[in-house]
Amino acid sequence: MTTQTAPADVGPPPPTGRRNLGRRILDGYLYGNTAVVTALAFVCALVFGAVLIALADEATRKSLGYFFQHPTDTFTDAWNAISAGYSALFRGAVFNTDSLYSNGGIAVFGPISDTLVNAAPLILGGLSVAVAFRAGLFNIGVQGQLIMGAICAGYVGFTWHLPAGLHLIVALLAGIIGGAVWGGIVGYLKAKTGAHEVITTIMLNYVALYLLGYLLGLNGFQAPHQTEATSPRILSTAKLPHLFGSLHSGLIIALVAAVLCWWLLSRSTLGFRLRAVGANPFAARTAGMHIERGYIVVMIISGALAGLVGCSQALGTRQVVTQDVDAGFGFDAITVALLGRGSPGGTVLAGLLFGAFRAGGVVMASQTHTPADVVSVIEPVIVLFIAAPALIRGLFRLRAARSGSVGQLAKGWNG
Repeated sequence: MTTQTAPADVGPPPPTGRRNLGRRILDGYLYGNTAVVTALAFVCALVFGAVLIALADEATRKSLGYFFQHPTDTFTDAWNAISAGYSALFRGAVFNTDSLYSNGGIAVFGPISDTLVNAAPLILGGLSVAVAFRAGLFNIGVQGQLIMGAICAGYVGFTWHLPAGLHLIVALLAGIIGGAVWGGIVGYLKAKTGAHEVITTIMLNYVALYLLGYLLGLNGFQAPHQTEATSPRILSTAKLPHLFGSLHSGLIIALVAAVLCWWLLSRSTLGFRLRAVGANPFAARTAGMHIERGYIVVMIISGALAGLVGCSQALGTRQVVTQDVDAGFGFDAITVALLGRGSPGGTVLAGLLFGAFRAGGVVMASQTHTPADVVSVIEPVIVLFIAAPALIRGLFRLRAARSGSVGQLAKGWNG
């Protein structure tokens, strides 16, 4: 298994020399730079989703039965379904105009706060995957690492009694350590035994998931007098501070983590070594770098970031630890990191986008009877188009590739 992509298209180089703004924008499109290819992949995914929305609409399917007699009926019904679906997606993710006339019945900032609540764990999880990518490792164990973070942070949050402020800090540290240890195991096995990180992370995901199920059946971890597998509620002193709407300060933690990851990868000596290991481990070893130590360090960092996802879930969004505390963020984080091209800034933007999909998809499903699965399909379709930049360039007749491929993100089975 590999995440390496085929070499980018080779074509005539873009024109050089001084160009005005309009010419630079036109060249950016014609020569398909990274941002353009990503944006076009997103557009293609939306078009694909529109087709699915139309096919899922009952009126459109009925009008297809007499398409050749009245083709305009089919197009009209399809347009109504698509516009209603994407309008509901926008209302659920960004802004609901009905809130202006509801006299307080509908929260003005409700949709955007729901988007940001979903974006925070996606950003942290995406950073976890992206950091490992840069060192040439494919960390698909965010699910297990965030579960361990939630277990540790949650246990400290509902069991220990500490002063406000200190309690939250200790709970966060516990979650970070829980995720870091779980990720560090993967790095240690990779460094000392050569065990491929894809296999070990998948197995550790299962171990963490079943460990959580076991703990939720034990006295002391399961809420007393409860038949459901849920922990006691987090004490108020350990909860993440509330900002507005449903949003808590997990978003601030995510943004701070993104800045620290940017500094680590682009401004620090450690980040340079990790990127050198990811780019060419043989050259890095020849230059005197300790490859095995790099694997362990990057997986500890990656696991710590995933542990923060667990903290955001346990101490902020849910305020309890349940069997589904991961909420699918572990695997969505891979998509976010790919869409963000493995960079902290791109990961933040991708996390916001997918957070909007999550928040708006619920409203779209409830108000338009469009299956929420349609929104879920858009996410992997975006990745498919990004992973095949030659297809995007072919569809839009872009002249040449400059840096439109995902690039080298992780090694294959022989890495």
